[in-house]
Amino acid sequence: MSTSDKAVPVITTRAELRTAVGVWRRAGLKIALVPSMGALHAGHLALTRAARAAADRTVVSIFVNPAQFAPHEDFARYPRNLDQDRLMLEAAGTADLIYAPTPTEMYPEGFATRIVTDGPARGLETDFRPHFFSGVTTVVAKLFLQCRPDFAMFGEKDYQQLLVVQHLSRDLDIGVDVIGVPTVRETDGLALSSRNAYLNQPQRAVAAALNRTLDIVASRVKTGIPIPQAEAEGAAELITAGFDRVDYVAVRDAQTLAPLRQLSVPARVLAAARIGSVRLIDNKEV
Repeated sequence: MSTSDKAVPVITTRAELRTAVGVWRRAGLKIALVPSMGALHAGHLALTRAARAAADRTVVSIFVNPAQFAPHEDFARYPRNLDQDRLMLEAAGTADLIYAPTPTEMYPEGFATRIVTDGPARGLETDFRPHFFSGVTTVVAKLFLQCRPDFAMFGEKDYQQLLVVQHLSRDLDIGVDVIGVPTVRETDGLALSSRNAYLNQPQRAVAAALNRTLDIVASRVKTGIPIPQAEAEGAAELITAGFDRVDYVAVRDAQTLAPLRQLSVPARVLAAARIGSVRLIDNKEV
């Protein structure tokens, strides 16, 4: 129902959100939620288009979640520009409401509950950011319960996060249909990410090697090269390309993210690597 010439309302409280979605619910409308941390780009707009296709109304949440950042990470400098995000959504015509709560609205004084994750949360990101999925699932559970959407759209770029959130909704009987949306890429294959803005020009040239390397690792595995060998070669090639550190290059079961010794089930190759202070993640289907 939103159009490119229509303002998208911005609300900041749980009470306002419940009132707005309550009106839609009583009218029998389906609701989709697109959770975000703002600094919107074309990848986020792809999520809102998928939401528009699935539901009658779309809520975009914009909240830089402190619970998923460790003290040494980039919470303070994470890009924030709500006015620009609103204008982008208005131009796209794919959002009906922006929910932009404050940290104290999401985590009021005395807040003391965290969700503990397992299953697909085990390993990979958890090995390097042990706090991360607890922070993500806690805020996503709150957003699901506050908005009560029928659908929620998550990008496949954060593939492990997608699986973890799907488990969250299913395991806790929240009942939200969590839908993965394919990764949107630059012309050279780099996955769109708000953190790409941190890259200087030489770093940006190096970053494109991440997508190419994932393609190469996937091709090698499909030709029968042992998975541990393909993973090690991929990590070495990222260093050669100019990455400063590789956290992982891993071929995993696409449904459970369990490690694989051979290609016997649908698989995904996932990687995380750093250029200077910028950490990039990506994945590809094998």
